[in-house]
Amino acid sequence: MNLPPLVASFVLHFGEMGSRWGINRTVGQIYAVLFVADRPLCADDIVDRLGISRSNVSMGLKELQAWNLVRLRHVPNDRRDYFSTPDDVWSIVRILVEERKKREVDPTLSVLRELLMQTPHDETERYAQERMRSMHELIELLTSWYADVQRLETERLVQLLTLGSKVVKVLDMKDRLFVLPGRKGSKTVTAEAQSAPQPSPETGDQ
Repeated sequence: MNLPPLVASFVLHFGEMGSRWGINRTVGQIYAVLFVADRPLCADDIVDRLGISRSNVSMGLKELQAWNLVRLRHVPNDRRDYFSTPDDVWSIVRILVEERKKREVDPTLSVLRELLMQTPHDETERYAQERMRSMHELIELLTSWYADVQRLETERLVQLLTLGSKVVKVLDMKDRLFVLPGRKGSKTVTAEAQSAPQPSPETGDQ
């Protein structure tokens, strides 16, 4: 690699992590080089910095373009294609999560919906289908939450993530103000209501 030690360490680590996230190690290294570069890079620049073949760089850039993780740039008086990553790190995270959802979560939901529409033939299939239903409901809930989060502006999203355990405190306060059915508070209210004097029934005309 033709990179400063600090940058080389980051690129190597990103390549290793990329292989665990389901992308090629070389693709991860290409993205890391583009991410820390102070200007858009062409394929020749990446070849020089990583010391890999031009064909590997070309394939890696195509894969990153398919994931919408790199931007194509043009430099005046230069016919070569240049590439860069989005400046906003939050934008990169949003894109990565959205693309993984399309490739991994959405197909799973489609299969679960199809299986849940089928009629089970015996008790084994009925039990399996109920298990699938609980998984489907959980994934649907998470995707619904994800859709709401995706619509948030970055500043709002940062505020939400920095709340941390404060969210639990807010929920506890809500539960105290609005007693949920089936909870201890609701039983107390019911007991008080039962002990309250009851109006006598109205008598009819004699």
